Parts: sequence; C-alpha cells; structure tokens
Amino acid sequence: MSVASSSTKELLDSPVLKSAISKASFRLMPMLVILYVVAFLDRTNVGFAEAALGVDKGITAGAYALGAGIFFIGYALFEIPSNLLLTKFGAKMWLARIAITWGIVSACFAFVQGETSFIILRFLLGVTEAGLFPGVIMFLAAWFPNKVRVKMFAIFYLAQPLSQMLGAPLSGWLINIGDQVPGVAGWQVMFFVEGSLAILAGIASFFFLINSPQEAKFLSKEEKAALTDVMAVEDTVKEESGPRGVMAAMRNGRVWYFTVIYFCLQIAVYGVTFYLPQQVAQLTGQKVGFAVGLMAAIPWFFGIFACYFVGKAANTVVRRRIWGTALFVSTGLCIFGSAWAGANHLPALGIIFITLAVCSFLAIGPICWSYPTAFLTGTAAAAGIGLINSLGNLGGFVAPILRTSVNEITASDTGTMGVYALGVLPFLAAAMMFGTRVFSNKADELLGK
Repeated sequence: MSVASSSTKELLDSPVLKSAISKASFRLMPMLVILYVVAFLDRTNVGFAEAALGVDKGITAGAYALGAGIFFIGYALFEIPSNLLLTKFGAKMWLARIAITWGIVSACFAFVQGETSFIILRFLLGVTEAGLFPGVIMFLAAWFPNKVRVKMFAIFYLAQPLSQMLGAPLSGWLINIGDQVPGVAGWQVMFFVEGSLAILAGIASFFFLINSPQEAKFLSKEEKAALTDVMAVEDTVKEESGPRGVMAAMRNGRVWYFTVIYFCLQIAVYGVTFYLPQQVAQLTGQKVGFAVGLMAAIPWFFGIFACYFVGKAANTVVRRRIWGTALFVSTGLCIFGSAWAGANHLPALGIIFITLAVCSFLAIGPICWSYPTAFLTGTAAAAGIGLINSLGNLGGFVAPILRTSVNEITASDTGTMGVYALGVLPFLAAAMMFGTRVFSNKADELLGK
C-alpha cells in the first residue's frame, strides 16, 4: 500500500474530517439539489406540453422530437467552455449565472409561436444550462473525498426524482389552473412559473454556495485543515496517474470510454423522461393533467430511495462495478417490459416496469461519475468531465429521434417498437461497466476492496 493511501486512510478516519464532511454536506447539498430540481424540471416539462403545443401551435411529432433533442446540441457545444469559465470565476458566481439565464429562457417558452421558435428556444435552453451538471460534479469533487463522493453524488441525484415527483403534479396542476385563466393556455402558465423558479434559485445559490473549504466560515480551523489535507493527497494521486491539461484529457481513452457509457445511460433516461406523461396517459386512458402528473410521479418517488441507498452502498471499487453492471441490465429489461405491458394493455404492470427502470437508471448515475472524478483534476477535470457530460448527453438528442423514427418505420401506433429500441443500449453499457475491472487507478487504493 502506498504512503499516500495509508496517509489518506488515516485522515478519513479522523473525527475532525468526519465533522467537516457532515457540516459541508448539511450546508451545501440542499442548495445544489434545489438547483438541479429546477434544472431538470425546466429541461423535461416540455413533455407535459407536447399535445397542447401540437393543437395550439401546430407543432408536429417530428418537430417536437427535434426540439426536445436539440437542447443537447446547444448543451454539448458550450459544456466545456462553461466548465473552463467556472474554474476561472468560481462555482458560486458561475452556477448562479447559469441558473438565472436558463430560467429566463425557460420562461420565454410561454411565448412560443410555432415550430421555429420552439426549436430555437430549446437550443438556447441547452446553451444557457450548459455547465451546470458537470460544474456541480467538479464542485463536489473539490469538497468531498473519493470515499464519500458517490454518496454525495447520490444526494445530488435525488434532485432528478424530486423534480419529477414534485414537478409532475406541479406541471399538471399549473396546466389545469392556466386553462381556466382567460387569454392564456395552461402550458404557457406552466412554462412561465417554472422558469421563474429557476431565476429565484440562481439568485439564492449566489448567497448559499462557497467556492472551497478554505473560504467556508462554517468550518473550524481544524476542520478546514483536515478537509484540505485529504483533498490535497487525492489531487496528488490524480496528477501522478491521470491526464494533465485540457488536451490530454480530451485524448484520454478512459475519458472516451466513460463517455460511451454515459451516452447509453442518457438514452434510457431521456427516452423514458420525455415521453413519461404521454406513456402514462396512454396506459391509463386519461388526458395529461393533474391526475396523470400524480401517476407519473410514482416512479420518481421510489427512485429517491434507490438512488440514495445504492449510492451509500457502492463505496468500494468492486461494489461500484457490480452495482453498475446489474443496474444497467435492469434498466434495459424494464424498458422492454414497459413496452410489452403497453402493447398488451396492462397499465398496472406497465407502471411497475417504468418504476423499476427509473429506479435503476437513477441509481447508476452517481456510480458512473465516481470513475472519472477518481483520475481527473484541475483543467483536465474541467475538460474531461465536460466532454463526458456533453457528448454523453447527446443521448438525450438521439433518444426522442430514435424512438420517433423507429415508430414511423415500423408503423407502430402504440409506440412499442420505439420503446424497445431505447432498451437496447443499456445492455452495451452493462458490458462496458463490467469491463472496468481491467482498469487500475492509484486512487482506487484509497477506497479499498
């Protein structure tokens, strides 16, 4: 065992460090979760407006699929520049800027006039939100040691199920309320209100986030020293074994390996998320609104528990690999199961399969991010994490187009074949996750077996 590993294990067992981690988690995590709740809500609430946009503004299924997906083109183009700017200006200022500007764009969806404005706004939403998620990943990697990082990622990931569990009924309720207001449509009220929430969250984050442990007034001198020392040891290990600089990270084979894994994951995530309200409506035979919103919240409610408990359990290299592989397989099987249940008019079984799929892919995310943050640091982290997230998130661009194209080619009125197509790639990701057993990182010594 290396000196760095032994030293870090001693530091990790320190009561002072545990106190610092506990305080940092209590102070920082709620604000980060709130930011991602409103981000994920504004990214996916378009699913509640799909049918209404078609009726009110003539937006076709193809244009909707393009608009839903083009978000990720803007996101991918500006992801790495945004990450590099975050390292220059600091997370506090940059994350607040991101939230405020995307909130403004999101609120502007209330004024969509047709397909062109819809597609342009979806692209701009991706541009303005670019950097939020990887920025938070970098922020957490700077604050929390590798041993507890998956747990912190899992807490952050709770924002996804929370945004859908709370946001689905909220979106449906706002649509119902808005439909009763003369002169406006329900979907317009939904977009404007939820965009405004992002602006408020961005303003609040500027006052609640702290760039580094050294600037944290809520930590004692001893706690600052303990946290700074353990992070310094880990950064030294990363610099010894990982790529240095932007271009080295962009050329690194492991970075591209995890980009493919993350792409497969995002195919599943957005293939389910973008169409969940409509899929629930089809299964139950109801119109999209508050009732469908409540039912669409069920998978995300259970996803909260799966995300947290798996993240807490996956605290060694072997456990992360086993959990990750098994959950990717589960994701693919459950997406297949939801399509089969829909085709056979079994709504209860369909919702069970959707729930299990959501639980599976939510719990995978924190595990996926534990790998690159274990060997990337500095500007290499900004570039590498940005590359993985930006190109991986193109799965969100491909998913709706893939689903729509397969349905058109196969003349699938129920959308079953399109859903089957989305369930294939998680199996590729499962094989690649299992393949991480051949990787060897010095940072892995700090985790144990």
